[in-house]
Parts: sequence; structure tokens; C-alpha cells
Amino acid sequence: MYQWDDVNDYRELFQRHYDQEKETMPLYSYRIMGQKLGLDASQLFRIIHKNEHLPPRCIPLAKELLGLTGRSGKFFETLLAASKTRSQANRKDLLDKAYALRDVERQAIGSHELQFFSQWWIPVILSFLEVSEGHVNPEKIAARLMPSITKAQAMEAIEILKSLGFVKKLASGRLALCQTHLTYNGPEKALAVRAFQKQILALASTALDTIPAEKRDISTLTLAVDSECFTEIREMTREYRRQVQKRVEESTNPDRIMQLSIALFPVVPAEGG
Repeated sequence: MYQWDDVNDYRELFQRHYDQEKETMPLYSYRIMGQKLGLDASQLFRIIHKNEHLPPRCIPLAKELLGLTGRSGKFFETLLAASKTRSQANRKDLLDKAYALRDVERQAIGSHELQFFSQWWIPVILSFLEVSEGHVNPEKIAARLMPSITKAQAMEAIEILKSLGFVKKLASGRLALCQTHLTYNGPEKALAVRAFQKQILALASTALDTIPAEKRDISTLTLAVDSECFTEIREMTREYRRQVQKRVEESTNPDRIMQLSIALFPVVPAEGG
């Protein structure tokens, strides 16, 4: 999949696709690529070099070629609209919308990093170090967490974070965060994350009784939906999570650590499913 972080024109994705295919298949050409888009080689050359725009009829073929669906497909279409508009104000508005569709930077976890999800307080302490500006006081950390943990558990968590490279020690003795957003794949990793999520949901249940309502926000909805509605709600939930992550990145002076759980699951499944 292509990186979006530095893409400002949809045609740059065509260039990246061409370069990638050419590297693995030396005989790959504008003619071959053009055939998949319903274009001749000369027209594709002009598009890639930003002398011409992609015809509207080719948009579905372009998204298929680039493997863009859902969110990434919307990103492509919005960039295309931004590139074609002559109004600077409209262009800026469309680019802002396109950039909002980009995911926050993520780091994939490896098998040896699964211990990061072994206890709920390890990711919490990672965030705590950001709030404390890297000052390390295991005893204070242990007491501040809700529910509290032991000093030994806090010290062990810090050592795990350092060994995994999620934090690094500065000359001042403080710790600096190296990565805050993670992604995973594979059955073993999925099981580890699932166990971690069970811990978080158990904490949410406990919070109903231990944390005052004004300091939390836990609500539920019971919904009767069809298949299409369920799919749209699930995507809305994912989009909300992405927007929350982006907003958190903009937080310049964090003073607390919150755990957000978004749960959407059937209590009466569809017949036969």
C-alpha cells in the first residue's frame, strides 16, 4: 500500500505505482498500465507528469488499480477534486478534507512485542510518561493508576517499554516517547490484543461503580438495524476512532490519561448469521 503522508496530488500515486511495478517487473510500461486504466500510453504519460487530468470514466479503474477502497478511495477522489479546481479557496478546503482522511502514523508490532499488551497498565504507563514529561517515579506512577498497581509492576512495565524501544532514555535521565500508535496482524497477535481488550472492558465495568459520573462518560444504545446500516455504523465507529487519535496528537499539554472503549456488537444476531 502507498504512503499518503506526503501526497499532495492524486497523480503522485500513479507515479509511485508505476515505479513500484517497474522495479519488480522491468518490462512494465506505460502501455501496460494504461490498458488497465482504459488509456493509451501517451495520455497516461501526460497524466503522471501532471500535464493532464484523469478522465472521470477512469476513476473506478484507477482506484481498483491502486487498491484504494473505503477511506483511501475517498482520499483519492478528494485529492483529484482539489487538483482540478481553479479556486484557491476550494482547493484549500478540499486538501484539508483529504488530509483529514489520512491515518496517524503507526508502527507494526512484532512477535517479541506482544508483551506490550500483556497487562493493561503497560500502555497506560507509556501515556503517563508523556503526561509527566518523561520523569520516572515508579512509586508515584503505581499510586496514580486506577486501580493502583505495585511499584514493582510499574518498574517492570518501564523496563518492557525501554526494551521494546517505545521509550528511550535522555541525557537528563528522563524518558522520551518514540512511538504512540501501533497496529498488528496475525492470529497470535490478534489473540494477545483480544486478551488486552478484555482487560480494558473489565476496567470499564469497574469504572461504573468506582468513578463519579462527572469524570467519565459511559453510555449504551440498543439498536435494531439491517445489514447496510450495521456496515455504515461500523465505519462511523472506525472513523470516530481515527479522528480521536488525530485530536490526541494535537494535545499539547496532557494532564490525565483516559481509556476509550467503543463497543458495537450484536445481542440478537441476524438469522442464519
